Amino acid sequence: MDSFAIISFPNPTTLPTAVAALLILLLIMKHLLFHSSKKRNYPPVAGTIFHMLFNLHRISEHQTSLSRKYKTFRILTPFGNYVFTVDPDNVEYILKTNFSNYGKGDINYQVMSDFLGDGIFAVDGDKWRQQRKIASFEFSTKVLRDYSSRAFKNYALKLTEIISKVASSNQMMDIQDLLMKFSLDSIFKIGFGVELGVLSGLQEGKAFSKAFDEASCQIVHRLVDIFWKVKRFLNIGSE
Repeated sequence: MDSFAIISFPNPTTLPTAVAALLILLLIMKHLLFHSSKKRNYPPVAGTIFHMLFNLHRISEHQTSLSRKYKTFRILTPFGNYVFTVDPDNVEYILKTNFSNYGKGDINYQVMSDFLGDGIFAVDGDKWRQQRKIASFEFSTKVLRDYSSRAFKNYALKLTEIISKVASSNQMMDIQDLLMKFSLDSIFKIGFGVELGVLSGLQEGKAFSKAFDEASCQIVHRLVDIFWKVKRFLNIGSE
């Protein structure tokens, strides 16, 4: 069952003020959209950051629905636009043809750095190139390839055994959860030589998996919550 937060207003002037602020915000966004569209040919607008927030509990389904309607579209925010695309030509252009032009940017770095630090998934420029060079070299060695293959095979066998047991007992299974556990076990074994034991149900592995999921969800929340820095500063809410 979904839970809903109940918001209480301390005085009669709060609600009109909030409504007025929201209307002003929407007018500013409309003004920016109108003037920017006269200068360049932008992708169609499929919604605002508020639509993302309303659909956060089903964000994958929401994004999939929009992607079926528009191959490339924009989501408006008070501070800029998010552009989403499933167009193969655009994906190739971003990830290959003109990759250097599409960095993660400072905003995404701030959102992810508490969780990912200065890792390859959060940084741009020289830091990214240095880590990619190291990773590329390591994964090109035969020793690591052979070790990785054995690790993936072993955990795939464990995963198959779990799925077979659940299927034979005619029970429901969360395949996404199982694949996440498989990925964590494999990555930890290959990257750190550690047996995390998430698939096996070890307590430490379960605790880490839970913390990893919570941190990942927090990153997603930050991407659509324009007030996350304020919350973090005040140590309230989701922060």
